[in-house]
Amino acid sequence: MSCWSAVGAGSSPASPLRVPLPRRDDHLPQGLAGAGAGLGELARDLPRLFTVRGLYGAVTEAAWWSAHLVTYPWGLLREEHEPSDRYHLRGLAPAQRGMLHHNLEAAGTPILLVHGIVDNHAIFTVLKRRLRRKGFGAVVTINYSPVTNDIRQAAEVLAAEVEAIVAITGYERLHVVGHSLGGLIARYYVQRLGGDERVHTLVTLGTPHAGSLHAHLLPVRIGRQLRPASDLMGELDLPAPGCLTRFVAYWSDFDQIIVPHVNARLDHPDLGARNVPIHDVGHLAIPRQGRVAHEIAGLLGQLDHEGRTLTAGVTPLHGDTTT
Repeated sequence: MSCWSAVGAGSSPASPLRVPLPRRDDHLPQGLAGAGAGLGELARDLPRLFTVRGLYGAVTEAAWWSAHLVTYPWGLLREEHEPSDRYHLRGLAPAQRGMLHHNLEAAGTPILLVHGIVDNHAIFTVLKRRLRRKGFGAVVTINYSPVTNDIRQAAEVLAAEVEAIVAITGYERLHVVGHSLGGLIARYYVQRLGGDERVHTLVTLGTPHAGSLHAHLLPVRIGRQLRPASDLMGELDLPAPGCLTRFVAYWSDFDQIIVPHVNARLDHPDLGARNVPIHDVGHLAIPRQGRVAHEIAGLLGQLDHEGRTLTAGVTPLHGDTTT
């Protein structure tokens, strides 16, 4: 039973259950207070800038911001989803051959990459290259509107994209990797629109699962939705028994956008989530970090259709890590 159908029995995925909740959107004075609290949290990170690792993280983040500004225009181009026509191993690197030989299902399962707010698929340049080199044959990206102002509507758009990928590839389930807001849109789709029937594994990178105090600086609908005490956050806190999707949430203790940083963890009693902390990595650098890309490729390459790992010694997809 999917987590959506368990909560909203009798409804259809096209018409998500909207449980009336008390409005908890903050007014302007409270918003300013929330923004001030967010700045206070960031101020506590300042001493780390005077450490070697902290300085390295800050320089790396600045470099990625510069690189992203250069690649951003290219990311505005839409990629076409096409089914793979590969039925041979010629021209493949050893890692790609190994993936196809040992786990054909993992190699063919589509992986959908969903970017964050006011961004595009250029953010996934490193991750996409790593996944393809590993042997994943269907790594696709989408661009949703940079002026998206409603997470619920964006989740419905994502649902349509997923159905299109399913129709093209013939795979009934896929993996999703979402950066920042993209991870929250994907989670809403999985948890509230019945998307767990389609999404095998959802990996989130720097996603505000519990909101961010910085959202008080955005006096628009999506800003109100991203506040820690919003009605949308309350909706995602509702029970979700029977959810079929596995979750992995990467969160950084040096994230300048998600404040407090631990709000990028996914803590829900009904969701099978593994929270993975990373250190001294800025928000924009998370999807581009080599370790993260390597771990995602290794994880998705070891899963069967039930979500179990195939090789002894591989970290199971549950529980928190502490390194």
